[in-house]
Amino acid sequence: MTDPIDLAHHTGYLVRRTQQAHLAAWAQEVGARLTNVQFGVLNVLRTRGEASQRDLCDDLDLDRSTIAGLVARLEARELVARVRAEADRRRNVVRLTDEGLAVLAELVPAAARVDDVLTSALTRQERETLQALLTKILVEGRATTTED
Repeated sequence: MTDPIDLAHHTGYLVRRTQQAHLAAWAQEVGARLTNVQFGVLNVLRTRGEASQRDLCDDLDLDRSTIAGLVARLEARELVARVRAEADRRRNVVRLTDEGLAVLAELVPAAARVDDVLTSALTRQERETLQALLTKILVEGRATTTED
């Protein structure tokens, strides 16, 4: 019989627990107005100005059905609108509405506090190191999974 894995040193377990801590911090700081993924959509749209659903898939690393559902829910709340692209009238794009922009502006400080709460036990240098290592895992992990 093999020995069990020490979960305190198992990366997957620690990442899952960190995600739980993130969701708890999100609920504490932001509340139920937007999920962190919905916030991500609004934030990407604020940066881009407009985006196709495919752009949102790529920027947020989500699949098409997830993005379609997110956009539909945000559209129902009048936070985003699907419109024809000015450069190519055959294409639809998603844009922030005035209400979406107002909600995003209101929640940006709270979303920033989530990061502070989540990493409060770390020094600035440790935070930067953590972000760099997580980014490396995501970037290099994506490269290896797409090559297989």
